[in-house]
Order: sequence, then structure tokens, then C-alpha cells
Amino acid sequence: MHWSSVPIYFLDFEGSVGSGILEYGVVTLAAGEIRETRTRLCRAGGRIRPEDAAVHGLNESFVAGCAPFADDFERFANWRESGPLAAHFAHVENSLLKTVWPYPRLSPDFGRPGVSHADWGPWLDTGRLYAELYPDLDTASLQSLVARFNLQTRLDELAKQHCPAERRRYHAALYDALAGALLLQALVTREEFAGATLPWLLQRSTANPRKRDELRQVELF
Repeated sequence: MHWSSVPIYFLDFEGSVGSGILEYGVVTLAAGEIRETRTRLCRAGGRIRPEDAAVHGLNESFVAGCAPFADDFERFANWRESGPLAAHFAHVENSLLKTVWPYPRLSPDFGRPGVSHADWGPWLDTGRLYAELYPDLDTASLQSLVARFNLQTRLDELAKQHCPAERRRYHAALYDALAGALLLQALVTREEFAGATLPWLLQRSTANPRKRDELRQVELF
């Protein structure tokens, strides 16, 4: 299964376990191209710490009139049924997602053809992919990788098309999701990775040794 054969949904959340998810951004990659984006602010489920607000720029008054993130289960469950979820260092998004909905509906594994389970993963993780495939990197942070691989101009162009004017910055959910989607595109369009399969990308994205061994049983290229 070539990596572009199903939609990939690149997510980013702003918030914490304490405050809940305050903003989400989702970029849909279809046939390897950015086809759709979605973002919204979400009402806080707890206290927003001042140090967190200083990073993501969101406070209680900013999100007070918004619907809670929990209202969007159908949207996220539908995405998960049709393609894998992706994020940059996905353990953060996975953990936050599970604080609201521990499980989606029964969905394809995508790392193991013919297997279904009720789990938000396996995730495609650009943070782990870049760290593993480019071991000489000093850091695999989102902003540093965008700079190193000359993606900043393209990111800002896309932000003007898709992001709210006040959220065209790092640590804004859709901006960061666009950055991650560009990193994925940049990786899999390189000559040495052009034939990458989805199971191979998911296996390389997986830190858990048991789950990685399960994915290794699949034909990767």
C-alpha cells in the first residue's frame, strides 16, 4: 500500500491535560496533496496556566464562547476510519485525544492490511521519522526542521490561504499542522523514499517495541 493511497490527517492541538484542548488544526492530505484544512477554538475544560497562554496565545476569555472539543467526536472518528492520523511527535496529540475519547470506532489499522481495531493509532509521526532517518540532526523540533528543509516560505503562503489572520504563527494549531504536513511531503517526495509504503512509515513512526515488531511483519516496500 503506497503511502498516498489513502487520506492522511495531520493534526495539531493547543492546550494541555489541565486546560483541555483549546484549539485544533487538521490538514487532509489526499493523493499526497493538501486538499482540505479545518480549525477551530474550543472552550477550556480547566484552568489555562499563564505560562501556557504565553506560548499558544489563548486564554479563558478568548475561548469562553466556543463549543467544547468533545462535540466533534463524529468528525474525528470519521477521519480515523478513512485514513491514519499524523502529528509531529504524536504522543502529545494521542494523549490529549484519549483524555476526551479513549477509543474511536472500530477502524482499519492501516499498518496491517485487513486488520481493524478501536484505537487512534498507529500514528504517522514526522518527529520520529526525521529523527530516525536523519540521525545527524541536532534537533527534530518542528520549527528547526521547517527552516533546515527550506519550507518556511511555502508554509507562510499556505498559512495566508488557510489560517485565521491572528493564528499564522508557530504554536497555533493549524499553522503547526500545515508545517507537519509539509515535512511529510518533503520526506516522501525525496528520491530515496518515493516508494515508501504506508506500513513502512507507520512502523518507522512507532516507538513501542511490541507494536513495531507487529508492523515489521508486513511487506514494507
